Amino acid sequence: MAEKSCSGASSCSKESCEGCPSKQQPESFLVDANMYSEVKKVIGIVSGKGGVGKSMVTASLANELAAKGYRVGIMDADITGPSIPKMYGLKGPAMADDEGIYPMITENGIKVISINLLMPDEEAPVIWRGPVIAGVVKQFWSDVIWGELDYLLVDMPPGTGDVPLTVFQSLPVDGVVIVSSPQDLVRMIVKKAYNMAKTMNIPVYGIVENYSYLKCPDCGKEISVFGESHIEEIAANLETEVLGKMPIDSEYAKLADGSFAGARNPYIEKAVQAVR
Repeated sequence: MAEKSCSGASSCSKESCEGCPSKQQPESFLVDANMYSEVKKVIGIVSGKGGVGKSMVTASLANELAAKGYRVGIMDADITGPSIPKMYGLKGPAMADDEGIYPMITENGIKVISINLLMPDEEAPVIWRGPVIAGVVKQFWSDVIWGELDYLLVDMPPGTGDVPLTVFQSLPVDGVVIVSSPQDLVRMIVKKAYNMAKTMNIPVYGIVENYSYLKCPDCGKEISVFGESHIEEIAANLETEVLGKMPIDSEYAKLADGSFAGARNPYIEKAVQAVR
């Protein structure tokens, strides 16, 4: 029997249109989480370019949320440039069994998974093509046993390429925080990250500016090393908000060499409130 099709709006009813071939739902690319994972909220930390301190912001947010009593995890999705394990002094290999891969846990109780915790040599370069890297990111969601988490922070690679696209399509991302720096070219870079999130229908919580200034250790004066910031103007133009302005601080750099579990970052309290 030939399949019945709609002849016009006047002949349609709720019942007759249920099986209509023209009634198509958009395809979902979401990947199922591991059966032993229960993650309440997924937050992406993104940037339009590299070198703006995205991992520093990710780890700082994780520390502040953990200090408030939340159960927190970090997915290091920067496959070719992972830095989260080094910051917390974590070394693999991570344990795995038939049920999945177990994240490693920092001194302050944050669960972490990264390609560096799965590779036999953490200094070996990851020379993989985009589809392979994207597949690994999906496995970080489907194969890793996250357990019960209030927040999973996804530290994404810079730009708007394969991995950010994979994360936005495959994971149930609740929102993103954009990380920037004060250079003049940031206006264009921030807009790229913002527009990608909006194109993928992902809410943008706001922008954190890193390297905003250097505080003189003698007089306390704030010195704009990278020029005057225009982040408020950029945020207003994008109808979002500034969630923090982080200074250049050598103490954070020291802690990032393996002891970041002890770092506290008061400059991003507004960002913490936004993701909560």
